[in-house]
Amino acid sequence: MAKKQNLSAADIASQSKLQEEIEIQNAFEVGTRTLRDFIAPASLEFHGDYYRLGQKYGRTLYVYGYPRSLITGWLSSIINIDEVLDISMYIYPTDSTVVMKNLTKKVTQLEASLNLNAEKGKVRDPELEHALQDAEALRDGLQTGSEKFFRFGLYFTLYADSLDELQFVQHKIENILGQQMVFSKVATSQQEQGMNSTMPQCTDQLQIRRNMNTGAISTTFPFTSADLTQENGILYGVNMHNNGLVIFDRFTLENANMVVFAKSGAGKSFTVKLEALRSMMIGTEILIIDPENEYQRLCDAVGGSYIRLSLNSDARINPFDLPKVIDAEDANDALRTNITTLHGLFRVMLGGGTPLTPAEDADLDQALIDTYARAGITSDPLTHTATPPTIINLFDTLLHMGGNGPSLAQRLRKYTTGTFAGIFSQQSNIDINNRMVVFNIRDLEDELRPVAMYIVLSHIWSIVRSKKTKRMLIVDEAWLLMQHEDSASFLFSLAKRARKYFLGLTTISQDVEDFMSSKMGRAIVSNSSMQLLLKQSASAVDVLSDVFKLTSEERKRLANFPVGHGLFFAGQNHVHIQIIASETEESLITTNPNDKRAR
Repeated sequence: MAKKQNLSAADIASQSKLQEEIEIQNAFEVGTRTLRDFIAPASLEFHGDYYRLGQKYGRTLYVYGYPRSLITGWLSSIINIDEVLDISMYIYPTDSTVVMKNLTKKVTQLEASLNLNAEKGKVRDPELEHALQDAEALRDGLQTGSEKFFRFGLYFTLYADSLDELQFVQHKIENILGQQMVFSKVATSQQEQGMNSTMPQCTDQLQIRRNMNTGAISTTFPFTSADLTQENGILYGVNMHNNGLVIFDRFTLENANMVVFAKSGAGKSFTVKLEALRSMMIGTEILIIDPENEYQRLCDAVGGSYIRLSLNSDARINPFDLPKVIDAEDANDALRTNITTLHGLFRVMLGGGTPLTPAEDADLDQALIDTYARAGITSDPLTHTATPPTIINLFDTLLHMGGNGPSLAQRLRKYTTGTFAGIFSQQSNIDINNRMVVFNIRDLEDELRPVAMYIVLSHIWSIVRSKKTKRMLIVDEAWLLMQHEDSASFLFSLAKRARKYFLGLTTISQDVEDFMSSKMGRAIVSNSSMQLLLKQSASAVDVLSDVFKLTSEERKRLANFPVGHGLFFAGQNHVHIQIIASETEESLITTNPNDKRAR
């Protein structure tokens, strides 16, 4: 009977414990449904000189010492540092009457000290003299109302994934401050108060303050972050310095040109396609030279014109076409300008690695003039509406002229009746009257690609000059043009003259060394107000760091950026940017449609 009673007591205890566990579980489940529980860290523990917030380590520092004078924006180097930290400023206005009394007392003490030193024959004390001058100047400012007095507290809370990293960040912050004679300390045994003081709840629990006047306070103006946000423009990405948006209109700069450098797979084409798509939404026309068939899906999606240039296609471009210019000054020089462009083209076509001799160049110039004249086109703008000649007509002119004409005609034969005949030797039949036009040259032979890019650029330039409207011209794999001096020079001339015709030239290259080793390549970069540097190879980093004057930290990051991250330069400003697209945009512009993260 006693055994049965014992079992009943055990059962009662077990049931009681089970009920208690159920209540605890219910309380926990209720707690997890509150907003506070969702945003709160898993744990919070405080130590003497740091605290742990979940898996993160934090440490609060306060500033206690300042130099005699501060320059405006001295805090910007801390605000823009590429580390995670919170900064809090507390500014307390002070009654000027009380300050004036204290200053008067301080001035009296300083003057007494100086007089006493003079009576004792001591060497002058510059520190006392400067303190007296500062006190008198501040007293004058307060008296006239041009200055006010404040109590100022400045605190930093640093975050890291480990104590070693936290120590490294602290050392970096202290070095930056120390270079400006600003001194800080760790809030020892006050980390909880420090954390609360730097949280966005306006509670100064540290209460470590320094007297400052209006001028000194103004130098701490905090809104000096590297910001590239405008009211108008398109979204380029997220500013990784401050998590702000990089919204920019490239046409507000001194020129709208842009260069993009990146190694293969780093995201350069993805970025440029995203910019083109968003620019179309605000009325910009897009022209693209596509050497690798990367832009067709985007072009088809927006209803653009996709022109496939190959020896088997029906598309034809006549390099002898004259632009229908709108400026009277340009109209008078239209023929001469086009002949100059043709000179560069035929030096690329006929050179074959060997430049033309002066005699050959002179004969070619005369042949071009005669070819236009036989078609009834002279320097008179009224004749420019006549049907232009073709390369076949130039071939005939060279063949029947003296000097070097026949030999030049034989070297030109492959473009008229030989292997490369047709595509550039007949009248133009393409229509680029569209918001987006893509010229695909992927299926052209390697030898013909630089020629094709030159001719397409020349044709686009003629269209640009005929009507001034906001346009972007994207030249992918521009290093192909940099291989030849004449084509590189023509691309540079486009970069220089694009602004006049409201054109923004975007030059893309993955072969940084070859591009930057060219004098024209460097000139194109210097004539581009925007630059985007994505992940680079180690050898390219050295070249770019020299051109763009990168810091050691930027050099290190440039070689290790993840896909879609880079340095975005606009005028005198540059930021670390992350390129982000919506799901719909990504489906249109990603290179690999099966991988939406592909760049």
